[in-house]
Amino acid sequence: MSVLDTIRTAIHSLRANPLRSILSMLGIIIGVAAVVSVVSIGTGGQQQVLANIGQLGSNLITVMPRVPRGTAGRVQQDVRSMFTVAMAEDMERLLPDVINVVPVVTTRGRLVAGGVNVQATLVGVTSPYTEVMNYRVADGRFISEWDVSAQQPVIVLGSELAKDLFEDADPVGQEIIAVVGNRRQVLRVVGVMEPRGQAMGGDLDSQAYLPVSTMMDRIMKTRSVSYFAAQARGSERAAEAVAQVEFFLRRRLGSTDYFRVISQDQILETMSAVTQTLSLMLGGIAGISLVVGGIGIMNIMLVSVTERTREIGIRKALGAKRRTILFQFLVEAVTLSALGGVLGLALGWVGARVIGYIGGWPGVVTAGSVAVALGFSTAVGPLLFNTRCCRPKG
Repeated sequence: MSVLDTIRTAIHSLRANPLRSILSMLGIIIGVAAVVSVVSIGTGGQQQVLANIGQLGSNLITVMPRVPRGTAGRVQQDVRSMFTVAMAEDMERLLPDVINVVPVVTTRGRLVAGGVNVQATLVGVTSPYTEVMNYRVADGRFISEWDVSAQQPVIVLGSELAKDLFEDADPVGQEIIAVVGNRRQVLRVVGVMEPRGQAMGGDLDSQAYLPVSTMMDRIMKTRSVSYFAAQARGSERAAEAVAQVEFFLRRRLGSTDYFRVISQDQILETMSAVTQTLSLMLGGIAGISLVVGGIGIMNIMLVSVTERTREIGIRKALGAKRRTILFQFLVEAVTLSALGGVLGLALGWVGARVIGYIGGWPGVVTAGSVAVALGFSTAVGPLLFNTRCCRPKG
């Protein structure tokens, strides 16, 4: 019997038992779908996280106060009080590879316009903030140097806040009231930001920006800031800029225990490593189902061999060689595995798209995940069957 005749016989055998063939493929279909969808969702999630971090500006450096564990409340207050506008000015003046050092003060509060009352994150900043964070104004203007120096009662709204407070009306020029605790401040809207979406767990479109001086003196009644946002002079100078900031703060504060410097590259590396590890772990778990599917095909093929003992005996009596008979069963196993892999790939692609749509991130089907899933699914059933059944008799 020729190879082509053997293949035809194998396919005819599969078509003669459609229910058993479908049940045999089911494990492979589920396994491939799980691998493709999980890896696709993981890759899409990783790209979404990295894109969100990339939205936070170019060559971004963030400096935050850090309180050592076990310290008393007085020490905590002293550490936070060291972070001031004057320190930000000194950093920008003294550090050659650091530019646009912005003192930032944040708090939660309420914004009231007419009868509308919404919760918002209030952020006190200086004028370079949009350049540092790569933000753009959609309407009106951002905070100016004059606003900061004169403690002007002005505010720039995030796009979502503008919709919530004014719906379709033009917010620019309107007055709103900021309420923080028992303090109230009337502010004039001078601008609306472009939509930004989510980044690092926060809704950027629900933030409002004020001059840092207005925030500190009129609303918060404080002399310290929440953190500093700055830029390295260039991507090639980012490491030097971080080192200069750390040296400056160590000299100023006396210890590295009182501050934390985080660069954008560090955030990208950390988040990339975390998402890659998570994707590999989930992919490995999903891959187990591929092995289970292969074992299912092996078991079905072994049952098929047992059921067709009489047929095998007749073919041997007619002169069929052992390797020809074994080849037929291997063709059946390969066909089941390959067809199951293709159907699983289609199901996994649909699953990745649906879950990504629900979760709000892209489902990215990569060539690597497709190749691994299809290759493994096509090989695992026949290999297991060959190992169990097709070894030469001793």
